[in-house]
Amino acid sequence: MTTQLPFRGVRELERRGLRDRVYDLILELLLEGDVEPGSRLSIDTLAKQLDVSPTPVREAMVQLERTGLVTREALKGYRVAPPLGPDQLAELFDARLMLEVEATRLAAPKAAQLLERLRVAHERHQECADRIVEAMDAGADVPVRTTAEYFDADSAFHRAIFEAAGNRYLISMHDDLGAMTHRLRQAVLRGTSDVREAHAEHARVLDALERGDADAATAAMRAHIQGVRTRSVRDEAAGS
Repeated sequence: MTTQLPFRGVRELERRGLRDRVYDLILELLLEGDVEPGSRLSIDTLAKQLDVSPTPVREAMVQLERTGLVTREALKGYRVAPPLGPDQLAELFDARLMLEVEATRLAAPKAAQLLERLRVAHERHQECADRIVEAMDAGADVPVRTTAEYFDADSAFHRAIFEAAGNRYLISMHDDLGAMTHRLRQAVLRGTSDVREAHAEHARVLDALERGDADAATAAMRAHIQGVRTRSVRDEAAGS
């Protein structure tokens, strides 16, 4: 028997962008942690609860499978995946380190083309980080949408560098790996304080690019990814 799922704020969905809205609602549900790992996610049940046909739900679940938040079993459908374990975190950050450092090296000589985008993303990142820190300092839960906006700003900062690097294959690998950042959002929702450090590390990357110092920018990006890795492993261990 499939359990009724505790969706928040479900409202009539517009036909335009229906799949994306369904995706956002299911993603929010998963990141809230209201559904236990291993729980079955029935496409028909989700469709009824959201008052849509099964098609946009099925399409959304395919997208969510790429994030690693859900898994699909043959003849059994989808289930909620457990949070990333230590080995998975290690592999994820090994891959990120290789890609991010190389992208920064390639982008540094073209810094003039991306500085404005980086500054805008950095400012948005700061605004979102401030809201997260304010909620955490007050002992309140961090809203999922605030966390999503924070990661969107973070992603925009990194993607600007990848696009400036000018390598379509690096961009493709970044996008594939970027889908896994949703798994890291689970750590934020469990109470990590990474936002302060991550924003400061972005600032050092931006400062080096503004100064035209490619070596410093590459070193700053390496330190950033290694810092995120260390904090993620720490928080995963604390939450286990």
